[in-house]
Amino acid sequence: MHVPPTLVFAAEDLGPGFLSGTLFGMPVAELIGGIGAFLVVFLVVWRFALPSISKNLDERQAAIGGQIRRAEEAKAEAEAVREEYRAQLAGVKAEANQIVEEARQQAEQVRVDLVAKAEEEAARIRARAQADADAERDRVLGEARAEVASLSVRLAEKVIGASLDTDRQLALVDQYLAQLEAE
Repeated sequence: MHVPPTLVFAAEDLGPGFLSGTLFGMPVAELIGGIGAFLVVFLVVWRFALPSISKNLDERQAAIGGQIRRAEEAKAEAEAVREEYRAQLAGVKAEANQIVEEARQQAEQVRVDLVAKAEEEAARIRARAQADADAERDRVLGEARAEVASLSVRLAEKVIGASLDTDRQLALVDQYLAQLEAE
């Protein structure tokens, strides 16, 4: 087994009066004094500073935990608000689509009503025009009959040379014209 030379020298230094010698290249008395001072400082720190440091660390950890919890709560609240906003937006879109559809249906109904009114008006105008045309035709035919009857009676009087019964002659002319219209 191989022993490092430093340990061999340290072991050789330990002997009777080893406190007057050196250990690890330092005088042993200083080494013991340093260890003692370290132990005193360590115990003071352990007794007085460590609880305060531990308390501060615990408080800091609790504060950070609270901040993380509040941040998570704020995030959850923001997510809930976002979902509520999305739901409202979807509702508004659906309502807008419904309003547009109702407006389209109303516009279609108005168009149908206007077309129906226009067709009714056109039918009334056609009926009025037809009635006016029929009335005018009847008036013209009546005037023409009266004129034809009058001319026929005058012509017959001139041909015969005598006066004829005008009422009877007009009835014959009307009968003849009626037969012509029927054919």
